[in-house]
Amino acid sequence: MLRKGEVRINKGRIKPCYKLTDGDILRLPPAHTYQPEEQAPTEPKIATNTLIKLTQDILKTAILYEDEQLIIINKPTGLAVHGGSGLSFGLIELLRLQYPKYVQLDLVHRLDRDTSGCIMIAKKHSMLRAMHELLRQRQVTKQYHALVKEGIKQAQKIAVSLFKYHLSSGERRVKVMVDGGGQAALTKFKPMQAYSNAMLLEAVPVTGRTHQIRVHAQHMGCPIAGDDKYGDKEFDKAMKNYGLKRLFLHANNLTFEHPKTNQLITVAAPYDACLTKTLNNLKKDAITHE
Repeated sequence: MLRKGEVRINKGRIKPCYKLTDGDILRLPPAHTYQPEEQAPTEPKIATNTLIKLTQDILKTAILYEDEQLIIINKPTGLAVHGGSGLSFGLIELLRLQYPKYVQLDLVHRLDRDTSGCIMIAKKHSMLRAMHELLRQRQVTKQYHALVKEGIKQAQKIAVSLFKYHLSSGERRVKVMVDGGGQAALTKFKPMQAYSNAMLLEAVPVTGRTHQIRVHAQHMGCPIAGDDKYGDKEFDKAMKNYGLKRLFLHANNLTFEHPKTNQLITVAAPYDACLTKTLNNLKKDAITHE
């Protein structure tokens, strides 16, 4: 209800972190409950349990780093970081089932559902606080790879504020605010590989705003391939011919100093089969046209 903007305080939408104060007028939408005889049959539950098991098996092979304090996983595309908005489970719910003894297991940061790659999960609140402090001090370097339309000739810094809003359907969107307002946001972009009709970029978000890389790439005139919110439909159609069936945004590297051991941690997440196939096909096409 919160994520869809259906909960109102004083006739306005509020964020989940809002704390009620004396005199607030709270409006809740009708909540439908079901009697036992109206419950769904057992087949969907069995299917869900099977899906959970399959996803957990995938996650076991996706662990990039683990110690007694922290887990880093190569998150698959299509898996939300938490349940909600019609999803019965997400990454954190699956991991809590997989690690029952760690009752404080929690996400250090987030990735969009369709973004793959490195994501950190703290096993204890003390580690969660320590990692949040590193993020606040910008001592965690996150490096993403993105396949974009056309591209840039040289490294660029995009420092444009972002404003988060909701469509009438409740879907969350973000837009740039060139005339002030919004939240300050900074992303560093660097060309990696040029193809005949696309370019692979390295993107380093200095700040951590919602959809930051996707919106900043769009603002540069280089929308990310497969982006159904901020992309280019014709470009997406062309990239499908090379095998791309998802958003080409991948959290490729994480580098930070472990707050408990002071060890420098650098983790890299390999591409999935879809991204690898797309780049291989783009390379073959580039060679053919030379």
